[in-house]
Amino acid sequence: MSFRDYLHEKAEESRHNETTAYLMFLAGTIFFVGGILETLFIYQFVNTPPEWFIFIPYYTEPHAGAVMGLSLIIGGLVLIVYGIVAGISYSRDRSWYMNELRKANSLEEALLSRKTVAVKEEVKKQKAPVKKTPKNSGK
Repeated sequence: MSFRDYLHEKAEESRHNETTAYLMFLAGTIFFVGGILETLFIYQFVNTPPEWFIFIPYYTEPHAGAVMGLSLIIGGLVLIVYGIVAGISYSRDRSWYMNELRKANSLEEALLSRKTVAVKEEVKKQKAPVKKTPKNSGK
């Protein structure tokens, strides 16, 4: 396996990991919204409004729905943050692999162009101009 093939494979792997990280972000968003909705709808059973920590509703009273809502909110936030961080990390890795791949390609193209120029010059040297002598027409 050449270095170019290795870089190409790693760039593809990073692209796949980046997509997976963004899907993780979307799953976290769905969990987060579901947890908020669950916590807000528990109001019907608990009959007390939820307390708020910044933008996260929660209940201090023990209730199965409240625990599930808070778990979904916390899990969703973790997935959102990890999805964003992992996506950015994999994106940076992929850009590094692509830059290295461009460098390897440009180096290879430069070497090939020098080789073809040298071969063309060698072919020109081997072909010596042939002088044509006029044939005697009557003798």
